Amino acid sequence: MPSLVLGLPGRDSRAARLVSLIAIVGGLAILRGIFAASLDLRVDEAYYWTWSKESVISYLDHPPLIAWCIRATTFVFGDTNFGVRFSGLAAMLIMQLLSADIVRRLVDDSRYVVLAVLLPEASLDYGLTMAKITPDIALIPCELAMIWALVRLWQSNDLRWWLAAGLFGGLALMSKYTAILLLPAVLAFALVPSWRRRQLASPWFWTSALIVLIVISPLLYWNAVHDWASFRFQLDRAPQADGVSGRFLGDFLGLQFVMVGILLLPITLIGTVMMAVRGYRTRAPVPILLSTAMIVPFGFFLEHGLDARVGDSWLLFAWPIGFICATVNLKLWHTESRSRLALSAPNVMIFAIASGVATVVAAGLYYVVGTANYLGKDDPIGKEAGFASVVAAAEAERIASGATWFVTTDYRMYSMLRWHLDDKVPVAQINERTRYIGFRDPALDGPVGLYVAPKVDRRRALLDNTGAVLQTVGEADLTWRGFRYDVYALQRLTGWKPVLSPPAGDAFYVASPN
Repeated sequence: MPSLVLGLPGRDSRAARLVSLIAIVGGLAILRGIFAASLDLRVDEAYYWTWSKESVISYLDHPPLIAWCIRATTFVFGDTNFGVRFSGLAAMLIMQLLSADIVRRLVDDSRYVVLAVLLPEASLDYGLTMAKITPDIALIPCELAMIWALVRLWQSNDLRWWLAAGLFGGLALMSKYTAILLLPAVLAFALVPSWRRRQLASPWFWTSALIVLIVISPLLYWNAVHDWASFRFQLDRAPQADGVSGRFLGDFLGLQFVMVGILLLPITLIGTVMMAVRGYRTRAPVPILLSTAMIVPFGFFLEHGLDARVGDSWLLFAWPIGFICATVNLKLWHTESRSRLALSAPNVMIFAIASGVATVVAAGLYYVVGTANYLGKDDPIGKEAGFASVVAAAEAERIASGATWFVTTDYRMYSMLRWHLDDKVPVAQINERTRYIGFRDPALDGPVGLYVAPKVDRRRALLDNTGAVLQTVGEADLTWRGFRYDVYALQRLTGWKPVLSPPAGDAFYVASPN
């Protein structure tokens, strides 16, 4: 399929290439849209939706931009799966357009622009799961816009582009804290090439830093008045193993191969390393910028993965930059070298894209129209797709037991109860109250609540000294396509009401990263 897009002969090949590209990308976008609209929200997606319902300027876990995006899209499309996830669909398109224009400006060859557009479509991380809402959905367009502005600066030699770079860099930091890992690339872009004195002497360079501070001032203010809670929360990630853990490292690398692509991952890393060698050897600003923006985050999380778990979305923001590196390097390598390896590299890339797109389509159809569960307990979508029935069972037991509110000890269940009940019944997470700084306290009126937690409840001991009386009134299975992932106990709670504003340091106040 990509070879058809890239290899059309004749005078009208560019127009035909564009039509074919639009058809392919459009078809994949439709599949992604169906996926977004039809599959249940995952627990973290519902959690971010709860943020969008609160009038606060930042949150414990992450900066606020993803919540603002959800608030805007649900205002237009309603509190639906599609409404929550529309930002991801839009971010994918923006990512492709920015990547395409960056590549166009660097190599001026429409065939490689096509590759830049298709590479994300060939990766499960983007071709399918960009429909899944994470803070990276807001981060990726902002970071690529920052890089695009710096490419424009290099191309035009107009240092006023630092102002746009500062604006988009600030918005990237308002999306997710990992955006700070792009700072070494920006500094290397400015300071390693021979133009460093001109950059340092420019008021636009320093003004861009001021713009970053202005843009992130709501985030800084929220942290300053709350004892820097969010910063401390993110830094509180102790090692999960003594020394190097082969299991954690294997999980990290295996996850990257699955989500990026068995072929695309090494192609991207090799292209990035070659771009870094090219850039630092010749002190070329843009190759330095692009390669460093991929290598630093990858190296950081590779080191983290030696002794702790790396989340499935933590590197999501870096691979699009790697795809640009691989595409630009491919063009330069193919132009400069006549070796057999260099001459065959475009065909290898085309095969990787074709096989990757086929994998994305197969996975999309598996979730959208399939009925089987081939991955069992390891299915990343399935293990979070059955909460509607759990919430329905909990709501039935709440009514039957005379309870007027729900409580839980897990932010995931808290989020799912609010989402599936559309905030029609008060819900509170009784512990980790620092997650809800500034949130409206739910009205827990009445003496009876319903406590919903996994049957094997590690946090149950928190209630032992509160005077709470728990009576089991039912159970609910978390299932998807015939596979049971967990069992939730439904317990009538009397004799105690949660303290929704416990003092800092209290066992019910402190939260820890997951």
